[in-house]
Amino acid sequence: MSESSEWLIYRGAGEPHDGITQLPPPPPWRDFGGLGDGDGAREDTVEGGRGGGAVNGDASADRRLGGYRHEAELHRPGAEELEMVNAALYLRRPLLVTGSPGAGKSTLAHSVAHELGLGRVLRWPVVSRSTLQDGLYHYDAIARLQDVQIAAHSAAAGSEAQDPSAGIGSYIRLGPLGTALLPSDQPRVLLIDEMDKSDIDLPNDLLNVLEEGEFSIPELERIADRLPDGEAEVLTHDGRKVTVKGGRVQCKAFPFVVLTSNGERDFPAPLMRRCIHLELGRPDRQRLATFVRAHLGDEAARAGDDLIVHFLERSRSELISTDQLLNAIYLTGAAAPAGRDRLADLLIQRLDRPR
Repeated sequence: MSESSEWLIYRGAGEPHDGITQLPPPPPWRDFGGLGDGDGAREDTVEGGRGGGAVNGDASADRRLGGYRHEAELHRPGAEELEMVNAALYLRRPLLVTGSPGAGKSTLAHSVAHELGLGRVLRWPVVSRSTLQDGLYHYDAIARLQDVQIAAHSAAAGSEAQDPSAGIGSYIRLGPLGTALLPSDQPRVLLIDEMDKSDIDLPNDLLNVLEEGEFSIPELERIADRLPDGEAEVLTHDGRKVTVKGGRVQCKAFPFVVLTSNGERDFPAPLMRRCIHLELGRPDRQRLATFVRAHLGDEAARAGDDLIVHFLERSRSELISTDQLLNAIYLTGAAAPAGRDRLADLLIQRLDRPR
């Protein structure tokens, strides 16, 4: 086997082998093994805007911010970026962040949560089928109907049957937006990712919830008078149990909401006037080097400096992502010293090329 192919695990020879055992650990930003929420189980009560504090710990921060971030010379955001983030914090307004893929839009939410100790970032990845209901809560009516039928069958057979309304909270789980609006002394951080992928109605549907900081759960409101003290215990998006009273959720500290967009569509004026808008430009050489250093360490950043320069030259006329640069530096530096430039070009392919 030639030196240039020694790093290959799959060799295309058609013969079974145990090469998978030689696969090195994953890059830090793709290491999912053993990562927990870091939240732990906790019970809070939601009533009239009073409740527990924000949950500490975000185990996904290492993947987003980099396992070497404490050793790296951290990138200092520009004045405009700092001003817009702080404006959103002060004014309790959502922050709409636009920019090209890989510009650091999603990472900004994790950076704020990490620096301010606001706990795990709640993430809502938006797709074309996403609705406001998806973000607020999910009610499993089918599972509840099945349990009601089982209870009725047990009653007919002479067994003691329980009131099906008593356990209705078992069929309700709050979404990321609904969880972010739970009352707490400190705001949660909510990332609504890739808003430009949404259906045309979602931006307008969000207006009232983002303006009022509250929402109702009709399934609980209708039977509140039959529930003990009008309360029902439900699950949050991050797996905690909370008690909702009267079927309504109202925030105490408005969450720090980051909406990201790749600039593929325009948003309605009513949404724009409720948001603080931040446009992230293309990262420069220093910012890219810091990005690589935070994820792979100082040595990798120095070894990949020529790839960073080449990436910047290409990014002036091509749509490429910093994720691709990170992949190229990791793989060419760790596995394939020969044919390095060719492999890097294969990994950093323009995203706007005709298919």
